[in-house]
Amino acid sequence: MTLNSKLINILRKITSEGNFDVSKIASLSPEEQELIEDLQSNGLLEEALSYAESIDIDKSWEELEEKLNVDKKTIEINWRKIFQYAAVFICLIGIVYIFQFKNDKQNKIEIPSDAIQLVLENGDIQVLNPNGKKQIIKKNGEVIASQKENEINYQSDKTIGKLVYNEIKIPYGKTFKITLSDGTSVNMNAGSSLKYPVQFIKGHNREVILEGEAFFDVEKDKAHPFIVKTRGVNVKVLGTKFNVSSYKEDKDINTVLIEGSVSLADAHNTNKAILEPGEKGSWSSEKAEIEIDKVDTRFYTEWINGEIVFRKTAFRDIIIKLERTYDVTIENNRTDILDKKFNASFNKNIESIEKVLETMSKIQGFTYKKEGKLIKIN
Repeated sequence: MTLNSKLINILRKITSEGNFDVSKIASLSPEEQELIEDLQSNGLLEEALSYAESIDIDKSWEELEEKLNVDKKTIEINWRKIFQYAAVFICLIGIVYIFQFKNDKQNKIEIPSDAIQLVLENGDIQVLNPNGKKQIIKKNGEVIASQKENEINYQSDKTIGKLVYNEIKIPYGKTFKITLSDGTSVNMNAGSSLKYPVQFIKGHNREVILEGEAFFDVEKDKAHPFIVKTRGVNVKVLGTKFNVSSYKEDKDINTVLIEGSVSLADAHNTNKAILEPGEKGSWSSEKAEIEIDKVDTRFYTEWINGEIVFRKTAFRDIIIKLERTYDVTIENNRTDILDKKFNASFNKNIESIEKVLETMSKIQGFTYKKEGKLIKIN
């Protein structure tokens, strides 16, 4: 369908026996309603509706061309008729221009780098305000999720027959919670993204794709295993609580099990391991193996409550974590301390980045300067 025919179809939706029917505007999509408002404000609506009711767009250019060719052979030219045809297309060009300008303007809207983005199945992007409240609605008017403040919930009474995916992207400096259609909750850490079905389908595994870090509390369903796919590693569970950290800048992919049981495997299913509660499984792409260690799980999950915990952590790794947590850029000019290791804990909800750096600077004797989001360590 051409852009012209799309526009005419929109106009015909709000006509009844050739007349403008105001009651039909409510049935239009928000984008279509904006188009009608634009036509009204430009004084083109009545004329556009009249033409839309009477013409066949696909044939009109041919008819106009034929009319002009015929009139060239006659002594008397029916200029009035020609101008009538021309007026139709001048009006249509105006409509196309307004509609196209509106779409281009919408496509060029820049999304702030610190915005939580929800990417729908058709590629549309919605910005979620962590202090706001909204419904996520498909074009057919169906509500697929509800957002309230720092959480979005996909549980619904309606069922769909195919897998449809959404993706949520969490910027630096923010965290967010998702409740999937089966009741599984996912706490997303800063700088992470998760691709997941709007609704899990009977007969299919419950699969999601993670980049970054998230804590999963999975609802039990023996018939439908829950699988987290991330950078060549699959974490498979039936019902459990665990944390997965898989940032691109980190060498290893870490899975820490809190409750239940999980299996780890590489994409080729050649390396496998089963974790028990209190264990951390680390997949190293360089070594192509999974290492299992006993750990204090609090160090790996307290980020959900705003805690930042460092245990024998190199300063170079601390910098990366602080950048994600506080949404800042740290320029380190003290290369001599990059490999020095720290033990520390902070709460981002209580202590600012300045407070954190002030405490660490006293230990290592460096100074720093903050200019907006840029921090220089000297």
